[in-house]
Amino acid sequence: MKKIIFLLLIFFTTVLNVQAEEVKRITVGNIDAKITIIAFESLTCSHCANFHKNVFPELKKDFLDTGIAKIEFRHFPLDIAAFNASKIAQCKNDGNSDILESLYANQQKWVKGSSIQEANKNLQKFLKNEGFSVDFDSCINNKEIEDFVLNDRIDGTKNFKVTSTPTIIINNKKFEKALTYKNLKKALEKLI
Repeated sequence: MKKIIFLLLIFFTTVLNVQAEEVKRITVGNIDAKITIIAFESLTCSHCANFHKNVFPELKKDFLDTGIAKIEFRHFPLDIAAFNASKIAQCKNDGNSDILESLYANQQKWVKGSSIQEANKNLQKFLKNEGFSVDFDSCINNKEIEDFVLNDRIDGTKNFKVTSTPTIIINNKKFEKALTYKNLKKALEKLI
């Protein structure tokens, strides 16, 4: 009897640990960095795509790759297409930003359609053409991922008063200047 209870305990502990690790935050940089940047973004937001094109590469080179800072991407979907794309970006559960970066870099290829069904088809086609192997329906219908994405949005609104995207938080303080690399660099250098 003790053996059965022990085996059940091991089984449930393993199941709980697997469930707790299923959805990982998309993060770039040194996990233990002194500076934490949080970026609340919507995948259909052109300003967010602009951030990834014009600010993120320099930020990555100067602060993330050097171990000075890390950035956590948080979901703040502004529409259902962004919500579904967020679920897809989050679905691989490896914390990697490849899908996220590709979705921003190629936003105009998939952000189109007069209905959510059409937008989903464009997103599916884009992912396939880019070589991303994702079980689209499984990701879109995954309740844990859906809750994860929605909780990011709730957290942004509640704790950081996010009303638009992108909104940058540096060490739990909202970055209030124009989102250029020059402004961001100045703010980060003050924290080193």
